[in-house]
Amino acid sequence: MKVVQINATCGSGSTGNICVSLSEKLNNNGVENYILYCLGASDYDNGIKYSNNFEIKKGVLESRVYGNWGFEGKNSTTELIAQLNNINPDIVHLHNLHSHACSLDILFDWLAKNNKRVIWTFHDCWAFTGYCMHFETVGCEKWKNRCEQCPQKKDYSLFFDKSSKLYELKKQYLSCVDLTVVAPSAWMRNNVVNSFLKNKKCIVINNGIDLSTFRPMNSDFKSRYNINDNKKILLGVASQWTDKKGLDVFLRLAEDLSSEEYTIVLVGTDCEVDRLLLKSIISIHHTSSKKELAEIYSSADVFVNPTKEDTFPTVNIEALACGTPVITFDAGGSAEIIDETCGSVVKKDDVSSLENEIKRITASAPFSQENCRIRAKKYDADEKYDEYMKLYFNE
Repeated sequence: MKVVQINATCGSGSTGNICVSLSEKLNNNGVENYILYCLGASDYDNGIKYSNNFEIKKGVLESRVYGNWGFEGKNSTTELIAQLNNINPDIVHLHNLHSHACSLDILFDWLAKNNKRVIWTFHDCWAFTGYCMHFETVGCEKWKNRCEQCPQKKDYSLFFDKSSKLYELKKQYLSCVDLTVVAPSAWMRNNVVNSFLKNKKCIVINNGIDLSTFRPMNSDFKSRYNINDNKKILLGVASQWTDKKGLDVFLRLAEDLSSEEYTIVLVGTDCEVDRLLLKSIISIHHTSSKKELAEIYSSADVFVNPTKEDTFPTVNIEALACGTPVITFDAGGSAEIIDETCGSVVKKDDVSSLENEIKRITASAPFSQENCRIRAKKYDADEKYDEYMKLYFNE
């Protein structure tokens, strides 16, 4: 058996790391496999890059001008198909395809004509909408019937709203292949069964984390950042900080909560975000060290995730694995990770209730490090990747 994964990245970012972990699991099972990717660089032996920066930029421009996101990048897709022909895989496992280097019509035409078994992990909702990866913030449900007059069109196209056309094209091409959808959360699966993919097989395999890396750790984090021992640390982590990820909520928390009692730490910021932050917020730019991140998680009193839209955020699990309780908005699949033993779920955008929960949890410490860790074990990456192996081998 041969397996090919197709993703934007290989070994970087959340989806790129998932691809490599799955590939390593396949290697251990003696399965020939490859990762075809288009962004950045990777030294992973099984990785094959099929595009370049010029083609990516060209795809971005075409998408913005013509509004055809997901159906540009013809040259890159031609190279992708050449690699697929050379490998001739039995299974094609799709991940993030919306990186302006994969034209769905060309790819799915090849998949259908060659009768390939297709698995697609939906890390977001893009596959069954006209344009958007998420729609919770704008409260749009047009995707259940037919996308049109997209309320987020300006994020994807400068001039033309082709959401209706792209929706119909996706519906057409995805219906023609032997497709199994993997939903990382029950929330995502519920969306899939309410979309034009309702007749396709859809199973839930949660995202997992490495519990040997993310665990309670001692560190000098407080002393390095001159944080008084009496202060409670409220931690937020994101790969890109926007209001959709709750940046505006943290700005309000910084204003409402006493700086004598609390210190807010945000990880994953950049210089642009720094200009928006109050001086009382500690900003830590991207860290590639998982050990350092585990130390930060372990130093926090509460992990706060006020995301407005998310599929199944692994940051929640990472915090729990480090023994830190989590408070999150009830958005997307974020709340599924939390139960009564390890944290609290608050109605989305209810910042007052969020603040009350922060005060309650930091004052009474109702969630033990041990119970948080026990909850995190439900999402052991080894077990999750074993579920993928069973899917590959039809077990």
